[in-house]
Amino acid sequence: MRKLLVALLALLPVSAIANPACPVCTIAIGAGLDVARRLGVPDAVVGLWAGALLTLLGYWTLKFMDKRGWHFRGRNALIITLSIAMIGFVYIGTVKYNPTPICGGLTMDPVLFGTICGALIFILTSKLYQWMKARNGGHAHFPFEKVVLPVVALALASWAMMICF
Repeated sequence: MRKLLVALLALLPVSAIANPACPVCTIAIGAGLDVARRLGVPDAVVGLWAGALLTLLGYWTLKFMDKRGWHFRGRNALIITLSIAMIGFVYIGTVKYNPTPICGGLTMDPVLFGTICGALIFILTSKLYQWMKARNGGHAHFPFEKVVLPVVALALASWAMMICF
């Protein structure tokens, strides 16, 4: 009965609102993280995509706060930092902190290292997209450029981390 009700509610017409990122993609990444770990993908690569996901959730929180008119000093940096810091909950329950040498000099847990890298890559590619769009008269160069840039950058970083780890 519950499934029927959900199916009927899904058929109701609603207005479409443009969003900075696709929620279906975000859910797919979140579900894919667990699958990747079970398949033996290195923890740094899993952390890379988790960092991008947490940053995306922070951006969504900022959009929600903009709609509500909630503005205060340092809001954006605080929300993004808290969003990325949610990776700490992984260490409370399921993952044991295991510092290992990374690239010879830095000693850090691979999941945490990947999370920080993924967050930075997502933020930088978002800034790059805004810069490229502004230089092109406020228009994207090709359809879904906003999605393609971070995904390609994260895929390249994943490939590099697969080689390193």
